[in-house]
Amino acid sequence: AVTCPEPLSDALNASAGNGSEAQNATVRFTATPEGTALAYGSLLFMALLPIFFGALRSVRCSKSKVTRGCELFSGEMPETITSRDAARFPIIASCTLFGLYLFFKLFSQEYINLLLSLYFFVLESLLCRILSARLDPDVERLRHHLTNSNNVVFAEILNYEFDTKSLICLVLSSVVGVWYLLKKHWIANNLFGLAFALNGVELLHLNNVSTGCILLGGLFVYDVFWVFGTNVMVTVAKSFEAPIKLVFPQDLLEKGLGASNFAMLGLGDIVIPGIFIALLLRFDVSLKKNTRTYFYSSFVAYIFGLVLTIFIMHTFKHAQPALLYLVPACVGFPVLVALLKGEVTEMFSQSKEGLGIVI
Repeated sequence: AVTCPEPLSDALNASAGNGSEAQNATVRFTATPEGTALAYGSLLFMALLPIFFGALRSVRCSKSKVTRGCELFSGEMPETITSRDAARFPIIASCTLFGLYLFFKLFSQEYINLLLSLYFFVLESLLCRILSARLDPDVERLRHHLTNSNNVVFAEILNYEFDTKSLICLVLSSVVGVWYLLKKHWIANNLFGLAFALNGVELLHLNNVSTGCILLGGLFVYDVFWVFGTNVMVTVAKSFEAPIKLVFPQDLLEKGLGASNFAMLGLGDIVIPGIFIALLLRFDVSLKKNTRTYFYSSFVAYIFGLVLTIFIMHTFKHAQPALLYLVPACVGFPVLVALLKGEVTEMFSQSKEGLGIVI
């Protein structure tokens, strides 16, 4: 439903289709207060990272047709979500979710997860690109040193058209990919999940605030229905072994890195509010007032909504649809700010061109 690069589209459809409950409440052990606090705090921190940095990079991606900064970071151009896309997305996500549920009921879970693992291993190129951007200065210094050395053969290899930084990062991300394929370790899972979420927030651009409200409103209903109305969401989330959720063990203090009782947060609960928060940052920039009022208010609202989700989940010991709490917070706080500042009309009438988005 979303017009975006193919691997990212599949990843986001999967995340929206099965990762929208905030944490896995059906565990077989009693977590210590310290372990619980560490797990929930870590999930909150990991969720904020791709939203904050993805929103900042989305501004750079939207400033010109060249989008040089965006290409250096991800190799892809930003894609714009229209109101039609936003309206269709919950329907497509529901079909994807129910299709996965049927697959797990009809076929062997082991073989399905093996195919999914291989598929996500291919998507490690996203992680490679992110590492390329992060390591760019250091790798360039290494390249400069080696190409100016007396090793003529090695210097010639480095002068080929491919990027040395991409090659080095490909090796690093391949190590993570093999680690994930062989061990399914939660740290490798989170590295992939953070990479996908960061790319999603950066590259998926809502064309205006109204479209954002349509998307969040539709997924609000979708999330509530599939979590509270059926067991489909929880069943798929427990069965789905792919990096479409962030996890953190509640028994880390007892078992170390071999811990196995996880709290979880779906990538859909990061990316969907994240692209709306990124939109509000671009709106702040378009106002040319040298303030980030709407961005910070929505960012604080996201923290409030996620903390509320965790609190209610922990209190009632039941998986929660995070968008039930995130959507009213992320939409309501900025609209309230706009009402106080008298900018509601300007917020909802702002065009994609006014937000600095070039298609």
